Amino acid sequence: MGARTWLPRLLAFGLLGLALAGWLIADEQRTAPDLTVHEWGTFTAIAGKDGRAVEWSPLGLPRHPASAELPKFVEHLADVNFKPGLRGTIRMETPVMYFYSPREVTVSARVAFSKGLITEWYPHADRVQPEGAVHDPSLSRSPVDGRIAWNNVTVSPNLDGQFPREVESSRYYAARETSSSPIRVKTSAGEQQEKFLFYRGVSASALPLSAALNSDGKLVVKSLSEDEIPAAILFERRGERVGYRFTRALTNDTTMDPPVLTGNIDALYGDLEEILVAQGLYRDEAHAMVETWKDSWFEEGSRLIYIVPRRFIDNVVPLTISPDPGQIVRVFIGRLEIVTPTTLRAVRTAVARNDEATLNKYSRFLEPILQLTKEEH
Repeated sequence: MGARTWLPRLLAFGLLGLALAGWLIADEQRTAPDLTVHEWGTFTAIAGKDGRAVEWSPLGLPRHPASAELPKFVEHLADVNFKPGLRGTIRMETPVMYFYSPREVTVSARVAFSKGLITEWYPHADRVQPEGAVHDPSLSRSPVDGRIAWNNVTVSPNLDGQFPREVESSRYYAARETSSSPIRVKTSAGEQQEKFLFYRGVSASALPLSAALNSDGKLVVKSLSEDEIPAAILFERRGERVGYRFTRALTNDTTMDPPVLTGNIDALYGDLEEILVAQGLYRDEAHAMVETWKDSWFEEGSRLIYIVPRRFIDNVVPLTISPDPGQIVRVFIGRLEIVTPTTLRAVRTAVARNDEATLNKYSRFLEPILQLTKEEH
């Protein structure tokens, strides 16, 4: 075979090899099979008489102890943090996004919030939209969705873990107690390190379920989508007495009897951690989530605590990670406040007696509770 015969074939084979190598490199840049991302968060809402989430002012004053001030290094959307009139149906609280990688990798993360705003975050984000002041306090009339983007986040198991911490105590720190890889973000003011990406927000989106009391005082829970609610807990606290009831695989209408107030709160913590692990969280992540929110989820009053369907999360809070991780787990707990006759009586009596101690137990929900009190007459 002469040179004129085999040389073109050799060149063609070489070019094909280079093209294949380039394709493999590009594909490796688009995917990271050994990168794992886990996220948890809470959707807080309050049910109206029809069981659906009502519009309220989740950033309103007075500040509730359960909304313990975030550390001062956490950033806020301009003006929104000082707008007690901002109105929506959902307060998205403390989603934290953990990364796990055996090697250093640079990722980008982008989150949107349907009919909502991202109001707080850390570390520093490259872009938060909309930019500037928000002039209409009602998010149901917002023309755009809120968005946040971190473009260059270094995930590294070798970082020294010099995380910021202030003297003040905060529920924020409990989320660090996991085996996740530390992350690093470079800013114009220097480098920031953390164990997760953190953000919060408010939205006017509807919930995937409703929960209303019937004439017998039982709670009728209805799924408003085709997606199964994996698990739910009806919880009630009156002073030091607590009670709760579980239900699983809620797909249609489910009627739940009021809980008997003879429960053990420590046992409930453990049961809830098991539910979160069953949804895909690592055990230390589940423990960190419960430690972060247990004094809020299980405070005075009555509420439905449920696992939010994954498809609902992805539709309302779509997340994009690049390169594509080998696994993404997202577990959100929904907290839907139920205004029972007991709660209404307690608030009416406290208002009449100017009982601030009792009113403070319901403080961030007082506005919608008082509105429901007026509707009773």
